[in-house]
Amino acid sequence: MLVGVPKEIKNHEYRVGLTPPSVRELTLRGVDVIVQQGAGEQIGLSDAQYVAAGATMVATAKEIFGRADMVVKVKEPQPVECAMLREGQILYTYLHLAPDPEQTAALVKSGAVCIAYETITGTGGGLPLLAPMSEVAGRMSIQAGAAHLEKSKGGMGLLLGGVPGVAPGHVVIIGAGVVGTNALQMAVGTGARVTVLDKNVDRLRQLDLVYGNRIATVYSNAHSIEEAVLSADLVIGGVLVPGAAAPKLVTRDMISRMKKGAVVVDVAIDQGGCFETSHATTHADPTFVVDGVIHYCVANMPGAVARTSTFALNNATIGHAVALATKGWRQALSDDVHLRNGLNVCQGKVTYQAVARDLGYDFVPAESLLG
Repeated sequence: MLVGVPKEIKNHEYRVGLTPPSVRELTLRGVDVIVQQGAGEQIGLSDAQYVAAGATMVATAKEIFGRADMVVKVKEPQPVECAMLREGQILYTYLHLAPDPEQTAALVKSGAVCIAYETITGTGGGLPLLAPMSEVAGRMSIQAGAAHLEKSKGGMGLLLGGVPGVAPGHVVIIGAGVVGTNALQMAVGTGARVTVLDKNVDRLRQLDLVYGNRIATVYSNAHSIEEAVLSADLVIGGVLVPGAAAPKLVTRDMISRMKKGAVVVDVAIDQGGCFETSHATTHADPTFVVDGVIHYCVANMPGAVARTSTFALNNATIGHAVALATKGWRQALSDDVHLRNGLNVCQGKVTYQAVARDLGYDFVPAESLLG
């Protein structure tokens, strides 16, 4: 099989689908790899390093998509990339289809075999290919929120940790999964007052045992979310329903009654966002204001720390990449139910139930296409 790695073209996206060590894992197993020139240059991964790992460098993305049996990316394919996909070609990347009907339609039309990092499951539960980027985004959410609370960035002019004699800021974290837990670690480290909300009481109990009276844990419902949000200086939205559109837990009315100059960071924006007022932004223009509240809704937050993110992502993705490249997609998916859960679109069919439901497609079970 020939594996291709194009240069990412989304706004301020510097990550790359395979690192040189990952390329070596493939080439040692007899897999041929082509990489677009300069794909990793922005994060210190030179073309020479890729060649030393066994890859062949090519000039254009068109050649990558035209020749490769499997394309390995980081972010969802942009329209120009969707147009280059062909029937039977494997696409292995983040997709986040539920809030993106245009991309879904393009992938269905292409006939490609589209495997989404974010819906591949793990043997111990969870979403192991989403987890490393959720860790990065959770930690970054506090950095971004703290920066935009500064007056020069439009915020209320608040230092999250306060100083002796001045109360710290109040951080509210909605969702105690991977994003929320990593945001919590950072927020506690700043000295902020922290409230975390979740419906999983066992998870809240675990956090309470670790952090004790340094945080407040609250069962999540409409009343508790409203109460917490209205008292917050910074709200982090980290709620995920695997493969489906994120629930809108913070309403426009709540936003209108928040403190002026407060900040909300919607880490769920890849899945449509959990604030009713959210829409996706980019690193070039990361924020907008609604009713005096600053919204930070960058859809590829980990792209800002692209080197760290690339290596963390490759640690999680390379095992399945090797399986797909050495076995072919049918055998690899037949052998591994967890990888099979990553199949979202295949040969013109939508094979992930939440995506089919949210976007109005007929659901076709992945198993029916593996014969």
